[in-house]
Amino acid sequence: MMLNRVFSELAVLGAGLAVVFTTAQAQAITLTFEAHSTTEFSRPHDITLSSDQRYLYVADNNNDRIAVVDPSSLALLGSFAEGEVSEPHDVVFDAAGRLLVADTGNSRVAIYEVAGEKGRFVGEVSGGFSRPEGVAVHPNGRVYVTGAGSGNIVAFKNDQAIASAEGLSSPHDVVVAADGSIWIADAGNDRLVQMSAELETLSIIKGKPFDFNGPRYLDFDSKGRLYVADKYAHQIKIISPNHELFYTLGQDRAGKGPGLFDRPEGVVIHNDQVWFSDTYNNRIVRYRIDE
Repeated sequence: MMLNRVFSELAVLGAGLAVVFTTAQAQAITLTFEAHSTTEFSRPHDITLSSDQRYLYVADNNNDRIAVVDPSSLALLGSFAEGEVSEPHDVVFDAAGRLLVADTGNSRVAIYEVAGEKGRFVGEVSGGFSRPEGVAVHPNGRVYVTGAGSGNIVAFKNDQAIASAEGLSSPHDVVVAADGSIWIADAGNDRLVQMSAELETLSIIKGKPFDFNGPRYLDFDSKGRLYVADKYAHQIKIISPNHELFYTLGQDRAGKGPGLFDRPEGVVIHNDQVWFSDTYNNRIVRYRIDE
């Protein structure tokens, strides 16, 4: 009953505000293309910044490695994890500064101590999921892992599974909102799912006007807006804190150039800059947020 109510409310919201979204997009925010990488990656997936913003870490999926990139020049600085990870999808730092990698082909989360462009494998989290494609670290100390192969999300504390939720389809990213809730890109169901820290469903965003088509990776900006790399729509979609479609970047077709993507997957934001993995163009791009 609760889910049906959410769907109904979102359907009404989309029908009533379709024109307003266009106006808001034109006046409230603009994403301005700044740069793209020249080193060719091989299907780069999600990305994250070091705490000092000096390094950008890329899950370089088909190269089975973590690539390290200069966030400013987008030049490749180095890489690590070759021979240790298989089809990495997601990367995120924990409170201790360790890099957690969704090591999809090995059905685990690999843990690395990193120093600049170097990384050293120090441990793993596994069990209760298969082919993980998303990992997040909560302020409560829990680690959340999405199992794309198992259709679930599992919460870990001190490397032990303490909770799980089923009913997802090829879930990808999981991120933590400022209020402590978690958001999941439920890719196979073309929707976003908001859950509590205890993995209880709070809300679902899908259907019109969002028209998600395989949403992959997510990040929040400083104003609580959620950026969604919507893979098969070839677009980046921004969702407001009120769950409204706030802005769309991309042309609903594959392309290469400013404002165009070919199946984008990764996204990370810092202040007024946002980096995307333009995955099937095998590059990283950077935009400036103007408002």
